[in-house]
This record gives sequence, structure tokens and C-alpha cells, in this order.
Amino acid sequence: MIYLDNAATTKPDEECLSRAEKYLYGEFFNPSALYKGGYNLQCEIRAAREDILSFIANKENFELIFTSCGTESDNTALFGAGRRGNVVTTSGEHSAIFSAANELKQRGVEVRFAELNANGSVNVSSLLNLVDGKTSLVSVIHVGNETGAINDIAAVARAVKAKNKFTHFHSDGVQAFGKIPFKLTNDIDFYSISAHKIGGIKGCGALIKRKNIVIKPLIFGGGQEKGVRSGTENVFGIKDFEFAAVKKYNKIKENYNHVRVLHELLWDKLDKSLFTKISGENCSPYILCVAADGLRGETILHEADDRGLIIGTGSACSSNEKNRYSRTILACGVSESLAGGVLRLSFSAETTKEEVVEAAKILNEIVTNRKAVMT
Repeated sequence: MIYLDNAATTKPDEECLSRAEKYLYGEFFNPSALYKGGYNLQCEIRAAREDILSFIANKENFELIFTSCGTESDNTALFGAGRRGNVVTTSGEHSAIFSAANELKQRGVEVRFAELNANGSVNVSSLLNLVDGKTSLVSVIHVGNETGAINDIAAVARAVKAKNKFTHFHSDGVQAFGKIPFKLTNDIDFYSISAHKIGGIKGCGALIKRKNIVIKPLIFGGGQEKGVRSGTENVFGIKDFEFAAVKKYNKIKENYNHVRVLHELLWDKLDKSLFTKISGENCSPYILCVAADGLRGETILHEADDRGLIIGTGSACSSNEKNRYSRTILACGVSESLAGGVLRLSFSAETTKEEVVEAAKILNEIVTNRKAVMT
């Protein structure tokens, strides 16, 4: 099997799972319990919180709240900080933001969507034109989950604050954390991350927030996670998240360079008469978005699956949407004929050159045969 759908989820790292296993069996206590076992687990959670936070933010100004996933983190930021005036986001957001923003509209909050550039990044001028004195929250994805476009969120957040210093700024960093070297600036108020995108398990994520910001929680209960996210903590998932993050950040530059080579190699091996590249120059090397004009991406995906190649056609979290074409891809200015044949090929540090070469061969053959049938 050749796995090139790492933007949807990564394979759990076996070494990290092995290290975290003791929190399933031996140290299974409730972290809120007052006896020694519970207290010790609180200390373990605190260590994980500090470790993960240290890779992305200054602990003097930021704190980390554990959640169940990136979607919950995104929703917590939007519903917690976007409750008044208007909210500004982009047409290229993950469905966790896009759907939450549309729910805000149903609750009476005005939502404004900024335009995209051809590679899927936000058109900054369009975004800033939407920000005014009543804007309570701006949310801009760090790395686009379909095209891999990288937004300079530090610069965007600074420009937003220059227009309205009271506006909160959030970024979905799920496709960036552990992959793109970056530190949060003080203009960024919220940042969402997820474990299963970096070799951790599904069911664990986090929202990083500036310490001086108070938001209303989505989940009420025992007051865990400083009252922002109640519910008994998933210690196993949290520690596995920590171990996976440490492993990724110890080799973040090495992994980045390795994946960049794979990205370039795959595009080099794909037949340019069959495929059009959607991902632009300023995109994450972890994602290569291409399209086969006139074909259905789903058809190519299923044929590739039959041949042992696993790929994506866009965001896995949007696979249940009724629309035939990706709203993000169409917002990039791509025609419907091309948008229907979009494929998302995404890498991990474990992907090999040999796998990439074979993947290109399989895709070239599938599309060539499909085109021949059509003519």
C-alpha cells in the first residue's frame, strides 16, 4: 500500500503509542481525583501542556487547552469569541470553520467571507476591506487543507489589529503544526492544532489562546482545562500527542526538506498533458493539489485504491457535502471542468521516493486509460 492521504490523517506512530500505553492500563486514574494517582496524572498533563505549547508559543503569553480534535478547537474559538458584531473569515477555510461561521449567521451574527488568490491563499486586501469597527473575530487558516496554501498569519493578524485593535484573531493551524516552523505572535489570539495530523491518535486536539482572553466554553461540567473545556481528560491521547509533537519538532526542518523533495519529484513524474497543478509556489510541501480536466476525482481515487494507492480528492471532512465541486477550489478561480477532477496528494516524513515514483506511474496510467475511453 502507498499512502498519500496524510492531510486527512497520519498513521499513529508506534513508538509514541508504546510510550503512552501505560496511561490506558497501569495509570488509568481520573486526573481530577484527589489521591496520589490522580494528582500524578495532573502533573503528567501539565508536562504535556508545557511541552506542546513550547514548540509554537511563548508560555508567558499563551496557554493551551486540550480538546477532542481540531474541529472542537475551531468551534470553541468561533463561538467563544465571535458572538457580536461581525465575523470575518475566508472562502478557503476548513469545514470546521466554514460550517461554524454559517451557524453563527443563523444566530444573528453577520459573517463576511474574503476572496482567495489562485493558489488558495487569502486575498489580504479583500479580507482587510471586510474588517471594521464592529468586527469581533477574524479567522484565517494557516495552511490550506486542500491546496496547501500558506497564509502569512502573523502579517495578516498585525494588519487586522491595525484596523481594529479589539478584534480577536484566530487561525486553524492543523495542517501547519509539526510541519511548518512557526511561532505565534502576540497579534494572534487563538490557534487550533490536532494530534492525528502528526502521528498522534484521533480524538485529541488543542486550542492555544492568549492568557488574558476570557471566552465562554462550548462544554460545561466539572471545570477541567481552566473551565474552558469540561470533561475528564483523555490522558492517553494527551500524552501520545505530546510524544508525537516532540518527535516531529525534533526533526521538523529535516522532515520539511525531505517532503519538499517528494513533492517536487511527484509533480515532475506526473504527465503534464494529463494533470494541472493547483498548488502554487507558496504552498506547504506536504500537500500537492492537482487536477485531471474533464474527469471525476472520485473515479480516479477508487481506481487508485484498487491498485494499492490511497489518495484524496480534497478535505476528508467535507466528503459528505452534497456539492459536486469543492467550494475552495472554485474560489481559487478553477473551472468546474477542472475542479471535478481535483486530487489531493499529501505526504508524511515516512513517505519514500520509491512510493512517489510508483504513485505517479499509477496515476498517469489511470488518467491515460480514462481519457482513451472518452475519445
